[in-house]
Amino acid sequence: MARPSKCRRICSEPAYDSFMPGGFGCNEKVILTVDEYEVIRLVDLEKFTHGQCAAQMGISRTTVTEIYESAREKLADSIVNGKMLLIGGGHYRLCDGSAAYFCQKHCKRAEGLAAQTAVSEKGERIMRIAVTYEDGKVFQHFGHTEQFKLYDIEDGKIVKEQVADTNGQGHGALAGFLMDAKVDMLICGGIGGGAQAALAEAGIRLFGGVSGSADDAVNAYLAGSLAYNPDVRCSHHGYENGHEHSCGEHHCKEEKHGCSGNGSRC
Repeated sequence: MARPSKCRRICSEPAYDSFMPGGFGCNEKVILTVDEYEVIRLVDLEKFTHGQCAAQMGISRTTVTEIYESAREKLADSIVNGKMLLIGGGHYRLCDGSAAYFCQKHCKRAEGLAAQTAVSEKGERIMRIAVTYEDGKVFQHFGHTEQFKLYDIEDGKIVKEQVADTNGQGHGALAGFLMDAKVDMLICGGIGGGAQAALAEAGIRLFGGVSGSADDAVNAYLAGSLAYNPDVRCSHHGYENGHEHSCGEHHCKEEKHGCSGNGSRC
């Protein structure tokens, strides 16, 4: 009986999950798993040795070499043959910051945890609203938001505002980010079904399909006049394993469900 593969630890989910060739593509696609992406990131971009990469990901050096060779072959196939490159799936879990010792340059997950501790404490009578945020407006793709603006509400009025950085965390970690910040409600633009389910499980109310000024959106909610779409889906589509998915949605596979630790669930 084959020994089950060990769940690979990654720093954060990719900010971009698809790349298309210019010119005349062949209409075929190559799927790079998230753990393959992480090995490429660590070895080719961060200049880790295979041994350092193995320590960071919690796997053997031999496994790193196998993953690296597979990933390089897929990248070559995409570049040389003009195939669409998609990133998704695989057998992995998100780093909880405990591996920061091995991150020679930075650990996004550890930085994200530090940013969360900087979020002010929430009083017992406070309702906290989060808004996906960019340049004063409601950012339209939940899974790629780099900031949330947090509003503390008491007696129907805004009593405090603060902006929290997500530090590059991907779709699967953002619901946990909001839960740790003790957010009660989220206002956003587009959001995928997987992220919606994670928010519902965390008990965070969702008001999606909102655009325009973030401050105006919160004030409209307090006035009972917020225009939102209860059936919102992200318009930033991609494809994984032949199936359409949207921002914040990963269509978790069986092998991903087997991973334990923070962020292992969509």
